[in-house]
Amino acid sequence: MPSISLPHVSVRAPLDLGTSPTVEYRRAQVIFSPDEPCDSVMYIRRGGVKLSVLSQGGGEVVVAVLGPGDFLGEECLVGEATRMRSAAAIAPTTIHVLAREEMRQLLRHASVFDRLLSHVLVRHISMEQDLIEQLLSCAEKKLARTLLLLAGYGTSARPRRVLRNVSEAMLAEMVGATPARISALLKKFCLAGFIDYDGALVVKRSLLSVLLHD
Repeated sequence: MPSISLPHVSVRAPLDLGTSPTVEYRRAQVIFSPDEPCDSVMYIRRGGVKLSVLSQGGGEVVVAVLGPGDFLGEECLVGEATRMRSAAAIAPTTIHVLAREEMRQLLRHASVFDRLLSHVLVRHISMEQDLIEQLLSCAEKKLARTLLLLAGYGTSARPRRVLRNVSEAMLAEMVGATPARISALLKKFCLAGFIDYDGALVVKRSLLSVLLHD
């Protein structure tokens, strides 16, 4: 089985978006839902966002986890009239909201254009990896990759090792497994020394070995 690697994003200074308005979201608050008007691009200044869709069985499938420096809603720039996914904050989050035409004006600046292009390419690679993972990988690797992404390994120079307010139910939704299965896997990771799990989750770099193991 091919090994699955995390996408690498170099750490850069936040974009200067001038006087564009910001909106604060609390953890688990919905940012937008499918079929809402798609008329703005959003830039994450602080916090994190999960993008999800509904499966045919009505369950939530998380398709991306985004963090500071990422965009969402960029499909409005290519003519999409309505949102195709749901977006919700996974932590207290600050987002810049940029109307479609305002974003098009900002794209004339090389720094903004390069950042959006990088974001789109990384998202494309990540979604390809997720598809491969769904086809080839087991729940154990999916959970390991989810924990590493939430902690920021591979996407941040200073990973956030301690994950607070991350429940087994939340992880079960993101991985596509039952809470009981997630609980068993967390205990396995804990016994192996990959994580500490006592109230808060502490994700250790050694968890990367789960992804690299065939």
